[in-house]
Amino acid sequence: MATEPVAAEPAVPSLVDRYFTRWYKADVKGKPCEDHCILQHSNRICVITLAGSHPVLQSGKTIKSISYQISTNCSRLQNKVSGKFKRGAQFLTELAPLCKIYCSDGEEYTISSCVRGRLMEVNENILHEPSILQEKPSTEGYIAVVLPKFEESKSITEGLLTQKQYEEVVVKRINATTATS
Repeated sequence: MATEPVAAEPAVPSLVDRYFTRWYKADVKGKPCEDHCILQHSNRICVITLAGSHPVLQSGKTIKSISYQISTNCSRLQNKVSGKFKRGAQFLTELAPLCKIYCSDGEEYTISSCVRGRLMEVNENILHEPSILQEKPSTEGYIAVVLPKFEESKSITEGLLTQKQYEEVVVKRINATTATS
C-alpha cells in the first residue's frame, strides 16, 4: 500500500514578516558591509535594526558596550516624547547617528537613522544586555523607533533597497570577495 506524500505545511510568517515591510540601506555613509534594515509598519512607523550582513552580526564579534551618547551635548536617551503630536521628540535626518556599538576587538560602529523623522524611542534593553542585539536583531534587539512626517512617509523608501535588491547586493559582494581571493 503506497503512502501519499504529505504536503508540507506552509511556513507561518514571523510577526516581523507579517506586519512590517523590510527596507535596506547598504554601505551606510560609504562604509562597506555596514548595512541597516528599516522595518516599516503599515502605520508608517519605522523600526531601525541591523541588517544580517552587518559586521557586528556576521563575524562573531563580541559587543563590549553600546552608547546612545552621540556627542557631549546630544544623547538619544534624553529624548522625551509626550502627547498626541509627540512633542519633545528629537528630529533625525537620514545620516543622523543613533548609537555607537563598541566591540571587544576595538572596532566601533556608528548606527545611523537612515530615515528622516522623529525619534520615538530607543531600545534601552540593549544597553544592559548587548547580546540581544546579535541574538534577535529584528525583534528585541532593535536600535530605535522613528516616526517619519506624514507627508514624507511614502518618499522615505526612495533611497532604500527592497529585500530582493538587497539580496542581490549581498550576492555581488560575496562574488567580488571570492573573485579577489
